[in-house]
Order: sequence, then C-alpha cells, then structure tokens
Amino acid sequence: MKKFYEIFNPEQIRGLFLFSLIIIVILIFSSLIPDYMNARFINRLSTSVAIVGVLAVAQSLVFLTRNFDLSLGSIVGVTAYLLGQQLWWHPEIPPLVAVLIGIGFGLVMGAINGLIIGYGRVPSLITTIGTQAIFRAFLVEYSNAVPITTNNLPDWIVNLNQLSLFTIQGVEFRVLFGILLLVGIAFHLLLKYHRFGRRLYAIGSNPPAARVAGFNDKKIVFLAFLVCGGLAGLAGFMYLTRFGNIMVLAGIGLEFSAIAAAVVGGVSNNGGAGTMFGAILGGLLIDLLENSLFRTVAVSEFWRDAILGMLILLAVVIDYIVIGRLRRVWARIGFKMDSEDAEKTLEGAEHVK
Repeated sequence: MKKFYEIFNPEQIRGLFLFSLIIIVILIFSSLIPDYMNARFINRLSTSVAIVGVLAVAQSLVFLTRNFDLSLGSIVGVTAYLLGQQLWWHPEIPPLVAVLIGIGFGLVMGAINGLIIGYGRVPSLITTIGTQAIFRAFLVEYSNAVPITTNNLPDWIVNLNQLSLFTIQGVEFRVLFGILLLVGIAFHLLLKYHRFGRRLYAIGSNPPAARVAGFNDKKIVFLAFLVCGGLAGLAGFMYLTRFGNIMVLAGIGLEFSAIAAAVVGGVSNNGGAGTMFGAILGGLLIDLLENSLFRTVAVSEFWRDAILGMLILLAVVIDYIVIGRLRRVWARIGFKMDSEDAEKTLEGAEHVK
C-alpha cells in the first residue's frame, strides 16, 4: 500500500493524464491530416516547443511561490536584441560565452523583479506588468528601430537552429530541444533533492507556516525571480538562434504561452504544487495543438485561439476539482499511514522493554 501511495500520487496521475491527452491529440489529427506525423513536422515541433518549454519552467518557479512573471516576453526580446548586437559587433564571441551573456542579461532583469516583489512586497502581478512595459520601452528606445538580421550574425548562431546531435529515420534530435531536456532534468532534480526546491514548495504551500519555520521568504522569492530571469535570458539566446531577425516586437506574447503551459501542466498558481516535467508536457501539448490546428485548413484562426482557451480552462477545472480532491485524499492516506507506522514503532519499543 505504501509503495502504491508513493508511485501513484496526484502529480504522477496528472502526468499520465497529460501524456494520454497528447497521444489522443496525435491520433485525432492523424485521422484528419494525411502524413501527419512526418519527420519534418516532428523536427519543427521539437524546435518550437524548446523556447516555450524553458519559459514554462521559468514561470513554474515563481508559480510555486504564489507569484506570476508577466515580463518574460520582454526579457526574451531585450536579451535576444542585446545579445544579437554583441555578436554583430564582436563575432568572435564563443558560443558558450554567448549563452552566458544571454543568461546574464536575464539575471539582471530577473533581479529587478525579485527585489521589488521579494523585498519590496509589491504584488507580482502589478510589478511585472510594470517591468514588462519598462523593458519593452527600453528595447524600443535603445534599438532606434534598427533590427538585428541574420546577415549581421555569425554563421554558427544562424545555423545552430538546424544543428542536430543525432538523427533517427529523418527525425532530428536538435540542439535546442536538447537544451530544453537539460533544463527540465536539472530543475526537476533541484526541486526534488535540493533544499532550495523544497523551500519553494514550502513558501507556496503555506507562507505563514514557512516563516514560522524560519525560512527567509523574501530571499526565496527573490531567488525564484532571479533564476526565472536567467532562464528567460537563456530563452532569449534560443529565440535569437531560431529566428535570427530580431525587432522591437520580439518575444511579445511568450509570457502568456509560458503561463498556459505551466497551468495546463499542473503547476498550481496558488503555489506549492507542480513539477517541471508537467510544465514541459503542458508546453508540448499546447504547441502540438497550435501546429496541428494550423495545418487544419477547416479551422479558422479564431477557433484555434478558442480551442486553446478552452484547454486552459479545462486544465484549471481539473486542477481545482479532480487533482485538488486527489491531493486531499492522498494527504489523509499519508497521515493515516504515518500514524500506523508511529503506533507500530511505539509497540516495538514497549515490547523491547
């Protein structure tokens, strides 16, 4: 019973549900679109989901602390432009250094959000709406309407989008998708085994109790936004790699895609619940639907947006009604099992005496 309790917890059930939903979507569109799951479509999907997936992980970190970050799209746009400009002026910059520069730009903007929200106690919704506008205005003024184009960039970053680590029957395992997997694995391990991850869950689950337990909630929220900004900076590098041509509108709307992916993936906006792989699966499902609906001529753009909106609402309903009830049931079962273990321990101690 205890093994069953550990394996089939609500988060695992949600992950299985999401995976099953992805399979159902593939089966439905395979019957509607000839040659649906061809190698070209899979390659395009793996590249497009990489950016949204990294941003979903970033958004999930602040979700866990009961916060939002609506400035992610602007951070991606600013990072992509500034990094592209540096590579234009200094094409000798090595790839790894370019990645670190992009992450550094994101860390600076994430730190601004973290200081205002974590230490200033300003609500995240208000703060990030403001910084979203400020970062975007900075990009407009700084760029002076001069775009970054592929002609200005080194060959390696233009070609990185198509670079594959290996290929299986025409399906390419591209570098950008590899970055997404590394990010997902790294942050899954961080949240599961590192004390910082456990404190994120604690702050989001019950902030007053976490403060009583001695957790520095200001510092934890600041670090969550700092890391969130760093991941957005990484996504900015990936955005530059994928598109090459960067204008002042770069990254607009990505913050909402990240929120949608996190919500559909089961990361609770009330904090304290969710996994990184769930967020990535949510991003994959949304991107799969978008690309599939785009290939369906009979479905208009209006209905594509409506279907995606209904998916988000369905995910919220499932989270509050089904998964919420499962969490309460699992909590009662866990409490009962702990009580039984404690009674057995006491009985064993009395028997020894």
